[in-house]
Amino acid sequence: MKSIYLLCFVLLICLSTCLARDLLVGTTYNTRLVWQHKAEYMGFPFKKRVKEVFYSDPTMQLIKGIVARDVEQTEASATITAGGVGFSFVNLRLKSARGSGLNYQIEIYV
Repeated sequence: MKSIYLLCFVLLICLSTCLARDLLVGTTYNTRLVWQHKAEYMGFPFKKRVKEVFYSDPTMQLIKGIVARDVEQTEASATITAGGVGFSFVNLRLKSARGSGLNYQIEIYV
């Protein structure tokens, strides 16, 4: 009986992790965090929120890792539109679910 509860709990954790639309590109191992940004935008009823987040390193260091975590675990998505790993800049496009807001924690590693 305990194993059934444990199996259900593990399955629930796996589903909640798979439904999140976090963006993890590159590596954060043995790197240095150079930029951290919290992108919070309120939602509009029946509309999707789309926001662009830009980062450019003034010292021209190459990006090794990008992490964009959906804090509220919604149906929002994050995509890289320009730059990224191997470049010194990145443009991220954040898109919310219809009628919801955005709440992302963005981290850049070099």
